Amino acid sequence: MKLLQLSDLHLPRPGEQLYGQDPHIHLREALADIAAHHADAELLVLSGDLADAGHPAAYRALRGALAGLPMPCQLMLGNHDLRDTFAAVFPEALDADGFAQAHRATPEGHLIFLDTLEHECTEGHLCPRRLAWLQSQLESARGEPVFLFAHHPPFRIGMPMLDACGLAEADALHALCQAHGNVRHLFAGHVHRPVAGSWRGIPFSAVKGTHHQAKQQFADEFVTAMEPPGYAVILIGADNVAVHFHDFPTRAQP
Repeated sequence: MKLLQLSDLHLPRPGEQLYGQDPHIHLREALADIAAHHADAELLVLSGDLADAGHPAAYRALRGALAGLPMPCQLMLGNHDLRDTFAAVFPEALDADGFAQAHRATPEGHLIFLDTLEHECTEGHLCPRRLAWLQSQLESARGEPVFLFAHHPPFRIGMPMLDACGLAEADALHALCQAHGNVRHLFAGHVHRPVAGSWRGIPFSAVKGTHHQAKQQFADEFVTAMEPPGYAVILIGADNVAVHFHDFPTRAQP
């Protein structure tokens, strides 16, 4: 099974720039690269921070950009998104409780997408309702492999400014994963870095943004870097998970 993960698009209103470049151009270039090389993917996951400030025009532009893709999309929310504004453009992306969370059963296992957005909070949260939902989804998987997606990572990557605004309920999430016993991988966004490792025994990966990145420095300072944007190509088999970090070509110059 091939999945694709885009993250941290940070789309402003069309025509506006962010850090001197147009995120909409980067998104179009990413989608063109995907259509050219990965049209056989079964799912494209957009793991949050779809809009930079939650403007309705940004979500409308995103809907238009995704319209011609050959695979379905799973939209997730990050701390830069606004749930109500997003819902007005993508009403089908929210469940009956109003969260952008979902569960997809596949031949290779269960894909579970978490909603970690808490209004006006940079860090991520899983409230009791969302934790209860996750517990029910894990129970429905009945011991089969599970692959979790969340915008906010519960793990630390050693960059203090990013580690300080991860998932607040990391312990609660781990308790559920441990009780289920077969969470095979955790995929995240938010950190704007290609990072892989393990968290309390669970393999994880995080991916670059499609526009700007976080400069790799292990100090109490966040520095925006206009490094090449990228996405992840995820290959899931019966006995392995491979995550390829791919920098797509762009005509924008730093």
